[in-house]
Amino acid sequence: MTIGVVGGGASAVCLLDTLAERKDMPRGHITVFEPSSHLWRGRPYQADLDVIRVNAPPGDMSVRAGSPNHFQNWLDSTGTRSGHYGRYWDPLAGMAFVPRGVYGDYLEQTARSAMTRLIDRGWRVELVRDRVLDAVPTAGGLTVTTERGHMSYVDYAVLCFGGNGPEDLYSLTGSNRYIADPYPAMRTMRDIPADATVGVIGSGLTAVDIVRVLARSGHRGRIRLLSRRGVLPSVRQRPIPHGLLHFTPVRFRAAAARGENTSLAELTGIMGAELTAAGENPDTVHAEITAVEREEPATRLRRQLAGVTSRRMGLRILQQAVPEAGPDVWPLLPDAEQDRVLDRHHRTMMSLCCPMSPASAQVLLGLIRSGQLELVRDLRDIEVKGDRFTVHTATGALRADYVINAVNCRLRSHPAGATPLIRSLVAADLAEPHPHGGVRVERATSRLTVRNRPDSRLHALGDPAAGSLFFTFGIQSLVDRSVDIVGSIRTDLASRASRLTNVRVLRRRYAEPVQLSA
Repeated sequence: MTIGVVGGGASAVCLLDTLAERKDMPRGHITVFEPSSHLWRGRPYQADLDVIRVNAPPGDMSVRAGSPNHFQNWLDSTGTRSGHYGRYWDPLAGMAFVPRGVYGDYLEQTARSAMTRLIDRGWRVELVRDRVLDAVPTAGGLTVTTERGHMSYVDYAVLCFGGNGPEDLYSLTGSNRYIADPYPAMRTMRDIPADATVGVIGSGLTAVDIVRVLARSGHRGRIRLLSRRGVLPSVRQRPIPHGLLHFTPVRFRAAAARGENTSLAELTGIMGAELTAAGENPDTVHAEITAVEREEPATRLRRQLAGVTSRRMGLRILQQAVPEAGPDVWPLLPDAEQDRVLDRHHRTMMSLCCPMSPASAQVLLGLIRSGQLELVRDLRDIEVKGDRFTVHTATGALRADYVINAVNCRLRSHPAGATPLIRSLVAADLAEPHPHGGVRVERATSRLTVRNRPDSRLHALGDPAAGSLFFTFGIQSLVDRSVDIVGSIRTDLASRASRLTNVRVLRRRYAEPVQLSA
């Protein structure tokens, strides 16, 4: 058995660890293809300033399936103080938010450990620091070719490459004071003068990172978050455990197995039952959802920060249920309803499901109160003349000395480096592009599909499956899909072995001499 893993970031780490933990897998050969310098870390978790934090507690960041304490145990083993009164502890949230660079260390060590365990069990593990450009069918498997001409035969390939970097919506690339990608901030933002006016395109978690970096560095100039809608991430509440009763992955997987679809109206009813069972009023949660784009951003930020320790469960249930069941719900929605969600509610959903830490919210609110931070809505265009930028909004023009891009485009695009591979797969009738981004995959196994027929040789993990599954962000989603993929490969191996056994039996049967009666 040979497996090719295209991409060597966090997705690949989840896959390797799941594979290493699966003791019933036969020995094989696995090759990881990764051309960038961010091996195992990817773009998000490269070494950077301590103020750039993971926006989830350690229990949500474990790459070990079935072991939510794996990351926390690693932190404890390295002497990282992440518990009460540690340097990364958020007292208001009652949890720790560690630096992304520290999490990148965890990914690196986990990947090395997984490879070592595989080698100890007789696997051959190979790392090719090159980009895969082509994959063609060959004798029941695939032949993949890299940019430098390295050719490998694989029985199975898993597409694990990350998403595109920040999108240049206003054609500013090449401008002297335009920062196209803020990471790593310790390099990209170190030369910004303390009194400069900084415009940040976007208002999501990346924009929050930028504000925190500027605040930590003692920046004195005005900071403006520039976006069309002015939607900030929600503020994460102190965790209270809850067991889902109605809006569960099991329910939606069973519906998929019966060939059923669903609708937004039906999902609203199921979520209402979930909230009612917990003693919550669905109307209150609906009001919170509509407030994302209707309430003045600073007012919403202030209100949510004040509610971090509230015992009300409504928003907590929503933030738990949507990511957990989302990958099973999304394929059940008709295309028209998926389009409606993406066109009308995408920013709202991301704000609710990808919250910022209370510590970040406190920093933003403090800067807003002082007048240093301004949230600018209705962004129309940004022009550059010389070393100055003019920001055009619905209410007038503003200026900026520096502009930093914080726009993340997860859907409808893939990295430029992956384009030749995707084209080759499509040309060979091995992949079908999804209109929302990436390629079409089967929900239960993450196998690539063409005209609804899955291919046992090809799987997608993370951003390449975003169009089909949407909820591919978050480590827990990557872990769950890794379990699906490894299980799919194991099932296919068993099927191949069964077919081979049947062929051998038939060969022996027809090779036996015929006994003639007297």
